[in-house]
Amino acid sequence: MFTKRTALISSILFLIVVTSACGAPATPQAPAATQAPPSHDFYEAPAATEAPAMEAPEARSYDAPAGPSVPDASAPNANQPHRKKFNREPYDMFFENYGVNPSIDTEDDNLSTFALDVDTGSYTIMRNYLNDGNLPPPDSVRVEEYVNYFEQGYPNPPSHQTFGITIDGAPSPFSQSERYHMMRVGIQGYQVRQEDRKDASLTFVIDVSGSMDMDNRLGLVKRSLELLVEQLRPSDSVGIVVYGTEAHIVLEPTSGSDKGRILDAIYSLRPEGTTNAEAGIRLGYKMAMRSYLPGGINRVILCSDGVANVGETGPDAILAEVRHYVEEGVTLTTIGFGMDNYNDVLMEQLADDGDGFYAYVDDMDEARRLFIDQLTGTLQTIAMDAKVQVDFNPEVVMRYRLVGFENRAVADEDFRDNTVDAGEIGAGHSVTALYEIKLYPEAYGKIATVFLRWQDPDTRQVVELSQDFSTGELARDFEDADPYFQRAVIVAEYAEILKNSYWAEESSLRHVYREAERVNELLSRDKDMNEFMELIRRASHLTD
Repeated sequence: MFTKRTALISSILFLIVVTSACGAPATPQAPAATQAPPSHDFYEAPAATEAPAMEAPEARSYDAPAGPSVPDASAPNANQPHRKKFNREPYDMFFENYGVNPSIDTEDDNLSTFALDVDTGSYTIMRNYLNDGNLPPPDSVRVEEYVNYFEQGYPNPPSHQTFGITIDGAPSPFSQSERYHMMRVGIQGYQVRQEDRKDASLTFVIDVSGSMDMDNRLGLVKRSLELLVEQLRPSDSVGIVVYGTEAHIVLEPTSGSDKGRILDAIYSLRPEGTTNAEAGIRLGYKMAMRSYLPGGINRVILCSDGVANVGETGPDAILAEVRHYVEEGVTLTTIGFGMDNYNDVLMEQLADDGDGFYAYVDDMDEARRLFIDQLTGTLQTIAMDAKVQVDFNPEVVMRYRLVGFENRAVADEDFRDNTVDAGEIGAGHSVTALYEIKLYPEAYGKIATVFLRWQDPDTRQVVELSQDFSTGELARDFEDADPYFQRAVIVAEYAEILKNSYWAEESSLRHVYREAERVNELLSRDKDMNEFMELIRRASHLTD
């Protein structure tokens, strides 16, 4: 069954057993990373600043980041780059080490099954670290979230079809000792025009505790919500619950036509007290049920740094109550803000339990991307419990490795079990999974069949699609493949290097940069690609 790690989430939510995770495991070391090609100047990192005096935190911190577990190898990689420090690194940052997926022989297991994931928070957290002059901790890297941050160029599904499946592949440019191929499995949901989407009842649960008293936290929350207000329709409603030491209502559910009243409530938010996240979440769900729209979009949106230090000590009952609300049709989106004392684990896993998605906002550009370009459209859920199973042909494929999705595994036998929880997909969302595959020499024929299974949120009917992929559909060379496919592979390699992945030990940031530079010419008008190039340069500057 898709692991929710309920005990871990609950423990973090109430900070009861956080210290049990404080011991940093031995750090597997990453491949030697070199600077970007000499034809480009290195990014000038900001001058070092003196860290303020503080007591050493009890929770896991990341002065010396912990790396992922290494499959089938106990000795750490000897090629870990030296991590330079230019600024004080954020403290009390909570991340979870999910390890890295192993390479699996098809004769042992030819099925790969996972729940779909549309989160992107891991990528924007990395960007925030690099913009502050620090490398992100390896545990913060979830490769699939890096890949899924980017546009993939998939065609829209055929008319009256919920999803389209795109599969492509090419030789990997990063495998040196052996010849491997990369295979991209793309799932594209149908688009819903703004005027066609369902009416929405949105309940914002906003952390106003003392830890949010920063411009890049509560201040950024306010500015972000201002953007969303402009997208509301008169038939939508917005309610606001805040929590510090206690939770209380700031705005009862209000029509989207009354923008002035909604903005006044947003402007009135002030920091207060400690952090009773449990009380805020409870009150937010109760308000959401009072303003429930039958047949509409009913969503709680949590805006927080993920810190929780006051609240109910019976987490199982609270999580059971959250699950009850989800079964009633109220979903949860979590949006993270801020660095220092930030709980990525809580925010990511709460969204999983709440059948929503997790994003992280580090600046106003990301706020615009989320609250204007994405949120109002993708709020409409088009698939529940969506999962993928890839059936590899043992006569053609020797072995395979799913890149990322380590905490989204589903047992193969549970793929067609409709009671098993999986992922939820919003309108217009796309999901990409990459596989590294080793083919038998001279093998020809079907590589794999991809099965996609989900439940329609309106009819509750379970639907299944499938699509085959064969060797004749592989690009002959990596450079001949679709540019979006090439970018996805490059982004994944970049993430694996930052993750200190065992599988990236033969790679380097220099190689990643060289490949990205070429693809950047093919996607020259893509703003995200231009930014990605700069992030590679910054990461390169922070390593030897």
